Amino acid sequence: MSCMCGIVGYIGKRPAVPVVMAGLESLEYRGYDSAGVAVIEEGKGILIKQVGRVRALKEELEGQEPTSGLAIGHTRWATHGMPSLLNAHPHTNTDKTIFVVHNGIIENYVELKQNLIEKGYVFISETDTEVIPHLIDYYQKQSESFEKAFKAALGDLRGAYAIAAISTSEPKKLYAARLSSPLVIGVGKGEHILASDPGAVMQYTKKVIYLDDYDVAVISADDVLIHNLKRGQSVEPQTELLDFDNEQAILGEFPHFMLKEIFEAPQTIRLASLGRTNSKTHIVKLGGLESVTEQLRHIDRIVIVACGTASYAGMVGEYLIEELADLPVELQIGSEFKYRNEPFSRGTALIVVSQSGETADTIAAIKKAQKYGVLCLGVVNAVGSTIARMTDAGVYCHAGPEQAVASTKAYIAQVVVMLQIALYLGRDRSPLYDDLLKEIDSLPAKAELVLKQADYIKSLAEKYKDYKDFLYIGRRYAFPTALEGALKLKECTLIHAEGFAAGEMKHGPLSLIDENFPTLALAGDGPMFEKTCSNMQEIKARKGKIIAIATEGNKSVSKHADDVVYIPKTLEQTETILQAIVMQLFSYYIAVAKGINVDRPRNLAKSVTVE
Repeated sequence: MSCMCGIVGYIGKRPAVPVVMAGLESLEYRGYDSAGVAVIEEGKGILIKQVGRVRALKEELEGQEPTSGLAIGHTRWATHGMPSLLNAHPHTNTDKTIFVVHNGIIENYVELKQNLIEKGYVFISETDTEVIPHLIDYYQKQSESFEKAFKAALGDLRGAYAIAAISTSEPKKLYAARLSSPLVIGVGKGEHILASDPGAVMQYTKKVIYLDDYDVAVISADDVLIHNLKRGQSVEPQTELLDFDNEQAILGEFPHFMLKEIFEAPQTIRLASLGRTNSKTHIVKLGGLESVTEQLRHIDRIVIVACGTASYAGMVGEYLIEELADLPVELQIGSEFKYRNEPFSRGTALIVVSQSGETADTIAAIKKAQKYGVLCLGVVNAVGSTIARMTDAGVYCHAGPEQAVASTKAYIAQVVVMLQIALYLGRDRSPLYDDLLKEIDSLPAKAELVLKQADYIKSLAEKYKDYKDFLYIGRRYAFPTALEGALKLKECTLIHAEGFAAGEMKHGPLSLIDENFPTLALAGDGPMFEKTCSNMQEIKARKGKIIAIATEGNKSVSKHADDVVYIPKTLEQTETILQAIVMQLFSYYIAVAKGINVDRPRNLAKSVTVE
């Protein structure tokens, strides 16, 4: 199987390799076990690959950069096949005249590979991607047209893919194809840049063309021709403008992107609320849902589908919508939802939550729901992403680019948006409506106060960094928050951590507790405070150490905890946002203290575009 990685291609008037390398560096957060470039120069193919980070490839290229205006590149995060030069992309045919980079999974590659071996083709890698250049080669020998061969090869593939290909027989064309894996074309003057993420084209152009499923693009320096294989017809390219600045993706004075993004929480809350909530007029205005307002009036059930951090934001959303809008809601994990056989009615709405808008399992959920005619709504950060375009309507998070693999500000934005959706659906139903509108206004300032405690949280991180296991507990809204906190610690610090509903401690997890198994308890001043304190006492009775996140002014918590971080007083429904900032900082500082690459933890990638 292949990877969830970064693709960049260039065709135009300037030397292609520097553009491709800059794009790969901007996408490196997506994957990082190997990288490579292929160039067509003076009728010959040049292939250069390296294991490791993009900088290793950059060092390999020093002093030998080709000047050709046509190249493709790739940075890889493997799901099958060890990181090696042979498994690194681009892959090529035996004659090294066809070069291919690929994101996704070719599900029938074993069958295709066997057929090609029987025809005399020799494979040198463990990847599924290598079947593609050999397939193109096979069909080109029959038709002598690279375009026909490229399309014929695509017809044989089953699975998900974003593909870029170049050939010595077509030295002025860049070929691309997409199915369930993102591709975007940056449009410049006399040049085009192909990428799997808009971040790779931002420094060159804000004009882009998003490819749709089954699109095949033939790209030259001055033109883009698109043919949709499923519809069997040409498609007029639609140009859009990117709406965020490259400066947002620059590290600035922060040592890591994760810390920068945590400190962007106040701005994230403001941007997610701007023009949407108004406590003075008592209005929640979600323009992205206006087109489906009438349908929403007839909804009697909501299913929220997401993966990872987004699923915990979705779980907070489940609680919010049930409480504020009085609608039954259930959260389902994307990777499980696809394979469940549950009944759907036309009164059901699907809400999918995804930072990247490209999460493969979440996209599969939309496709499944669409078969039932279910209303599909998206909560997405990436404008123009696949999920944003597949759903019937939705709400953007407006968190801006998130570079660190572990999601921080996107989680904050997702929870704010889920709160807005709950208020939008429950305006005439909830007595909390006006109070929550006012609280949204005050949250950025309260987030600033939490961030001012960064040094204290850093000291706690240094105190607890050497423990091997950690437990996170909470009740009601603090339960999904505890799950997210445990995930953040696992992702960033490589420490084993588990999140539990605090009331479940006596049903098993207490057996784990001793002086070497600390707990982080979410003990805000909500209706569950006293019960949470009881659970903390159970832990203390078994010599477990406790860090509590409590409400400012509540001194009684210190009786049950070894250390306490205080957050400003807020409503129970918005506590998760402030608690999350504390847990993000705690994970960040432990990772740094342990010498871990916090922006790119091992074995993880930012945008999970394979199942």
